Amino acid sequence: MPPQQSFPLHALQTEILEALVMGERFEAIAELLCRRAEELAPGVVCSIVAITPDGRLATVAAPSLPQHYSQAITGLAIGPNVGSCGTAAYLGEPVEVDDISTDPLWAPYKELILPLGLLACWSSPIKTRDGRVAATFGFYYRDKRGPTDLERAIVNTCVHLFSIAIEHDEVQKRNHALAYYDQLSGLPNRRSFDDMIFERIVAIKPAFGLLVIDIDNLKIANDTMGHVVGDGLIQEVAGRLATVVPNAACRLGGDEFAVLVDDCRSHADLGVVAEAISRTMREPFDCDGYTIIPQITMGGVVYGVDGKNADFLRQNADFALYHAKEIKRGGYVPFEKNLRTSIALRMSKIRTVDQALIDGRVMPYYQPVMSIADRSIEGFESLARIRLDNGDIVAAGQVQAALSDPSIAFRLTDQMLKQIAVDMRGWMDRGLGIKHIGINLSTADFHRSDLERRLSDAFEASGVPLKHLVLEVTETVFLDGPDAKVVGVLERLRKKGVVVALDDFGTGFASLTHLVRFPVDIIKIDRSFVDRMLVDRPSRLIVELLLDLSRKLEMRVVAEGIETRAQADWLMELGCQFGQGYFFGRPVDAAATTRFILTSGAAGETSAVEKRRASIA
Repeated sequence: MPPQQSFPLHALQTEILEALVMGERFEAIAELLCRRAEELAPGVVCSIVAITPDGRLATVAAPSLPQHYSQAITGLAIGPNVGSCGTAAYLGEPVEVDDISTDPLWAPYKELILPLGLLACWSSPIKTRDGRVAATFGFYYRDKRGPTDLERAIVNTCVHLFSIAIEHDEVQKRNHALAYYDQLSGLPNRRSFDDMIFERIVAIKPAFGLLVIDIDNLKIANDTMGHVVGDGLIQEVAGRLATVVPNAACRLGGDEFAVLVDDCRSHADLGVVAEAISRTMREPFDCDGYTIIPQITMGGVVYGVDGKNADFLRQNADFALYHAKEIKRGGYVPFEKNLRTSIALRMSKIRTVDQALIDGRVMPYYQPVMSIADRSIEGFESLARIRLDNGDIVAAGQVQAALSDPSIAFRLTDQMLKQIAVDMRGWMDRGLGIKHIGINLSTADFHRSDLERRLSDAFEASGVPLKHLVLEVTETVFLDGPDAKVVGVLERLRKKGVVVALDDFGTGFASLTHLVRFPVDIIKIDRSFVDRMLVDRPSRLIVELLLDLSRKLEMRVVAEGIETRAQADWLMELGCQFGQGYFFGRPVDAAATTRFILTSGAAGETSAVEKRRASIA
């Protein structure tokens, strides 16, 4: 190529590469390239047309073509007879048409181009490194002719430069997607969410609401059905959110999503969107052989009503979500100002118990379960106690809010099991005939699939048979379990000798059918009935009914909360065998429990030496 021709092409190359380095927009670079090509080849009209992933034309730049023409060809499917550009993209090779009026490639489109005074067209495919046709570079002529040698050199340079621009743009888009979009769900990620909420706050007249959304039981889906199903559930929820609130849903991570609701000025407005989202989640879907109905819990805030700062709004939305999980799982709860105080108190208690678990300051206290007739020890119920930093001992009930956190409840059970097994081993080594130790289980203990292993590991480590363990569960555990999973676990444990007690029976969701449906060996009558039975006829009738029913079902009964001799005597007259309460003994630590066993004379295997030791102590 003569020097006088190569210099302009080198200048073009330098200008385009500098534009790429400076971060010019892809469309701006395409237009610049077209204009410079037209300057180098006077009389030529230039266009760059992209090929969409579904094989259609999309005009990127055509500065000298009328807009109606660019719009007309955008959306056309490429093919073997789709003008010069559509055919070049389809064949992957240049297509030269020196007479549009007679060439069959242009037959369907010549009435669109000929009125513009353009009589010939030459189109070259622009390919990426892997050979994919990503765009076409077109030269239109006002004469019936083909390209000159100079024009071929210009096109070769432009095609090469724009292939670099395309790959640069695709890398930029991939990096942007990695930085701003969640790869699993395809939704904007936390980083995008931060930008989106900031844009709304700095608007001239901000008016929006924020919903924070959790998928319920995602961990259970992962643990029981596999991560393929868990990922499928995330994708399904994301897709349904996107249909209700297009371009407004984000995945913040894990099972958590956020939705920004524009033109929202009240909780009533936000509630309408929350209900629409809830409705979309009611339909089941199939994933990897499982049929699943997504369930989500939502909390919401409104800008200006519940705060104006992004962090404050997000925190208040989280407070509403936490509250929804406690009182309305699977539903929606709007933020209320008093939630900040109650949730902050709950979080403080969670931190207190969490640190106590880390420091090993959680211990079991034991309350005796006695034979009412002869005052012999049937067993003990273990009750969690926490030693605070100042040395005070508090019952778990004083930090009950912390136990609603599944992780805390789970870890508490583990520490209790290990210590109970150690204490039981100590009593067995001293020849103290303790039949049973009871431990309370929560729903969190059944959410994972390893309860059997945890129990076995704790008791086998101390050499204590599982037959000495009583699992105390409430009806809520069965109902929240889910039912089938809890029942299955308990049935398998009973076969290993574990005893199951239905705790606090008569309260909450009490139903006599539960005694048939659930694998239960012992019924524990709630203390509220025992406390009122001597003065309240309905309570007395309930106690009598339960005792009569338990005999017919061949179940043992423990009456809780016995505090007076009159209560104990009346229960004994009704045939109640076992009782528990302050009348028999308060919960005490392992050392005090040992002294109680030795001095009670209730442990039949206790040796005379041990009794003398106890009297000396």
